[in-house]
Amino acid sequence: MTISDHHVVTLSYEVREGGPGGRIVEQMNVHYPFKFLFGTGNLLPGFENAISGLSERDSFAFTLTPDQAYGFVEEGNIVNVPRSVFNDSPELRGMELQEGQFVALTDDLGESHNGAIVSVTDDHVRVNFNHALAGKTLHFSGVVLNIRKATVDELVRGAYIAEDGLRKG
Repeated sequence: MTISDHHVVTLSYEVREGGPGGRIVEQMNVHYPFKFLFGTGNLLPGFENAISGLSERDSFAFTLTPDQAYGFVEEGNIVNVPRSVFNDSPELRGMELQEGQFVALTDDLGESHNGAIVSVTDDHVRVNFNHALAGKTLHFSGVVLNIRKATVDELVRGAYIAEDGLRKG
């Protein structure tokens, strides 16, 4: 069996920044593998293209440039948020804000946005809402552990369903 649409795939892999010798940014091993329904559009297209057609026990190694991965850093996604937003929110009130900290803020339309604090002043908090891996070249390497046909329930939900019945990515 090979990786193609409507199959649940289990991988062990690591992602390194820049290339094969770069800093590890994510790792999924045989004890905590990555399981997903292939072909739903939930993964990076470059990632899906690179593993499509592989069989169980096949290894893989490929690099995605920023335009193939999480895009480039967009300056418009780095914004000054008034300090009052943090003071007025019950979830954020009293939080000690510091550079590098991740926060989730809700916009006027009720949508949640994740960002990293760049700096903090008395008046505002500068938050980077770009994806944490935006602007980075990523090197993936790993092995295909298992491939199986998706169940009808998984196809209906459009996602892998774990043994506990919870929908996964």
